[in-house]
Amino acid sequence: EEAVGQAFDEIGRLTGLMNRFDNTTEIGQLNREGILNGIHPEIVGVVDRALNFHKLSQGTFDITVKPIVDLFKEKLGGEKKSEPTEEELKQALQLVGADKIEIDGRTIRFKKHGMGITLDGIAKGYIVDRAAQVLKNHRIKNFLINAGGDIRTMGARADKKPWTVAIQDPFKRRNYPDIIHMRDGAIATSGNYEIYFDREKMFHHIVDPRTGLSPELSTSVSVIAPTTMEADALSTSVFVMNPLKGTRFIDSLPKCESLIIAKDGTQLKSRDWKSAAI
Repeated sequence: EEAVGQAFDEIGRLTGLMNRFDNTTEIGQLNREGILNGIHPEIVGVVDRALNFHKLSQGTFDITVKPIVDLFKEKLGGEKKSEPTEEELKQALQLVGADKIEIDGRTIRFKKHGMGITLDGIAKGYIVDRAAQVLKNHRIKNFLINAGGDIRTMGARADKKPWTVAIQDPFKRRNYPDIIHMRDGAIATSGNYEIYFDREKMFHHIVDPRTGLSPELSTSVSVIAPTTMEADALSTSVFVMNPLKGTRFIDSLPKCESLIIAKDGTQLKSRDWKSAAI
């Protein structure tokens, strides 16, 4: 009970630390000012890893899409809903690009005024990994942490069997696309069915940083990886990619697997995706 309590405390601490919706947090200050000195080392570390994933994914993972997400919310989140115009998207796109972020020690600076970052595609995974480490530090060998689709497992269930994880049906028909068994590892799912701004789900929280639009070819991407942070960032990266390209990308990475559910319900599995019948 003490270990679980401390794990929840760690989740609360880090959630507050990386909250972009609170202007008083360091992320809020950075987004407002465009530069911040003496930033908490954990924030610097997560931003640095995000820049690494940006390079690894050839630009499909990008934490600077905040201006576009904010535009979607502004135009489609109120009572008077209207799609963003081409000119509005063009202006927001000029503020996007992880290559415009500079890290110098504990200082982060944006090269363009008006830029902003969102750690939504990586911070949750990092937080789950930290909670897992708290449990490990208490010598707990068997656990499952589920933070809204970001899952970290270790060991086995009480009956010594592997943990069972069901992939959510993006079409909400209560028919699990797949069920997997896990011992030590992580899985994260990115989808267009949880947070979206229009009924047709053409504008949602996942944005292609190259076009300013939400990807339409996939409806759900699940990635298995050694850590939840990797699974979190990679599932977002692959969602932005063409499904075939995304599957090949995951096949090129060690100890990573993916299941992509396309818009028409077609499933694409990476080379060694381990599924199991119910």
